[in-house]
Amino acid sequence: MNNRLLERVRKYTAPNEVRAMGMYPYFRVIESEQDTEVIIDGKPVLMFGSNSYLGLTNHPKIKEAAIEATTRYGTGCAGSRFLNGTLRIHIELEEILADYLKQEAVLLYSTGFQSNLGGIAPLAGRHDTILIDERVHASIIDATRLSFAKVLKFKHNDMEDLEKQIMRPEADSLKYIIVDGIFSMEGDIAKLPEIVRVAEKHNGVVVVDDAHAIGVIGEMGIGTASHFGLQDKVDIQTGTFSKSLASLGGFVAASYDVIDYLKHTSRALIFSASMTPASAASVIAAIDIIKSEPDRINRLWENTNYALARFLEMGFEVGPSESPIIPIYVRDNLKTFAFSTGCFEAGVFINPVVSPAVPSEESLIRFSLMATHTIEQIDRAIDRMYEVAVKLGILGNQEEEAVETGHLTPVQ
Repeated sequence: MNNRLLERVRKYTAPNEVRAMGMYPYFRVIESEQDTEVIIDGKPVLMFGSNSYLGLTNHPKIKEAAIEATTRYGTGCAGSRFLNGTLRIHIELEEILADYLKQEAVLLYSTGFQSNLGGIAPLAGRHDTILIDERVHASIIDATRLSFAKVLKFKHNDMEDLEKQIMRPEADSLKYIIVDGIFSMEGDIAKLPEIVRVAEKHNGVVVVDDAHAIGVIGEMGIGTASHFGLQDKVDIQTGTFSKSLASLGGFVAASYDVIDYLKHTSRALIFSASMTPASAASVIAAIDIIKSEPDRINRLWENTNYALARFLEMGFEVGPSESPIIPIYVRDNLKTFAFSTGCFEAGVFINPVVSPAVPSEESLIRFSLMATHTIEQIDRAIDRMYEVAVKLGILGNQEEEAVETGHLTPVQ
């Protein structure tokens, strides 16, 4: 092994420092299905750190669909979509997904991360400008680095700053405004009506990553544009199958012409093996369940509103969430690790978010709801979190707020 390489990686001591304190929260091994309760180290743990918003990851119909697809097509595709890796089930999923999302066309990718790499970088040229919200997902940031376009950031959900930044490039520069539909840590929703207004004023292209919005907001859970009634104002919609759709993979949805262009220019598509038959079949089954069981989304929102009200009653400092992602601010890295560890020991799995993902003074716990959580499970988790928070002295002095104050979107 190269000594200089070893010297470089050994200087990265942060994980070992947290391990030494007994508070390392990552790579925990789950020994059961991804459900509202999981088994870790042989013990049951309430799961409030999952992105399975509709609770479909262990649905029997989805398991059966995955098995049937594997029996028919095998376990993998042994090539990219561009050459030998396009199966009939891929075409079927693209057609079903386009119909579900009310889009002209859809292109599948092997992961949600790749859908942003492959759907953004090929479209932005060296004379173009990409404007991104400072809190967008890492895949969007990496996509901008792969493009030749100039990249500008605007303050999170700050439309005044977006207006200011979009004035910087030359007037004839093609401008892409790229945002998350629901932001994955804060849980708030992009201000799409104002973004569309700015885009129309400056002839911009609107791109929305709906990874956390599919199955959560909009008509039948089809995303942010539908939520605001702006379906015809968003040029490109990207997303993943690894959250509400209970599978693995991603997509880009846009006009026929944009999709055809990406089919022949997107390196993330052309030089990567296509998604497995089981993954594609799982998504088809998940969409069918969403259509046939629309009350799942209502239950998700009932759980979300209930949990937020309880957190506020307990005096937790919650962020401006408008979704089943509820950020609980601790505002100190070590206390955030300690809180996560204490809750885990009490049987509650939650995700710590610390620097460099966010500044230390904005460190938080990400608490996420599923449609299949019971009220009893939510109460049990919050009661245990409260006990740990009291011991650590991290509760704020926040006054009670009603759900109607605008924290959350009403039940769909």
